[in-house]
Amino acid sequence: MKFAVVVFPGSNCDRDMYFAVKDALGEEADLVWYQEAELSSYDAVLLPGGFSYGDYLRSGAIASTSDVIGQIREAAEAGKPVLGVCNGFQILLEMGLLPGAMLSNKHLKFMCHFETLKVENAETMFTREYEPQEKISIPIAHGDGNYYCDEATYQELKDNRQIAFTYENNPNGSVGDIAGITNKAGNVLGMMPHPERAVEALVGNEDGLRLFQSILTHWRNNHAIKA
Repeated sequence: MKFAVVVFPGSNCDRDMYFAVKDALGEEADLVWYQEAELSSYDAVLLPGGFSYGDYLRSGAIASTSDVIGQIREAAEAGKPVLGVCNGFQILLEMGLLPGAMLSNKHLKFMCHFETLKVENAETMFTREYEPQEKISIPIAHGDGNYYCDEATYQELKDNRQIAFTYENNPNGSVGDIAGITNKAGNVLGMMPHPERAVEALVGNEDGLRLFQSILTHWRNNHAIKA
């Protein structure tokens, strides 16, 4: 399986994402500069964290208008896995692939620590290697991670089982304790916590690795050559 890690000016978690796929997962990955991207040859698209364009205007807003966004939409419409983490989640919200918006953390401070998440839907292509309602430990690192949507949208997210992860102890004020959501089709996931920073026992935690393994399992099940 071949992953594209799209790099914008200001991305700073792109190497973490790259090595999570390359070293921990053992699959092929490329760092793809947004101006030179040709995503049609990739099986999955990853949008890493960081501060694209310095978070000017709004987090992810300027990146959401760049030329590569059209290719990301095409990948999503083709059913390919599209994962946006932290700033990548903010970009997915700004470009409208996921509903809602991101506000500043409730205490108006940048936070960087591990948080306990609950797997709300273990049947997506991103979560199938987890158990339903399993609690996992994944680090956060954000200042604008307070997910917001109106009541109608929140009810729709619940009804469609689009809430993939919730916080056990909501650190940022997100509606419904939401830590990660998918689109209705289930092939686009945005999440504020960083699974790519929790893929090796050497650094104390492998809970994030199963997210990438879930993507790989889904791809293999759908692309295996049957005799």
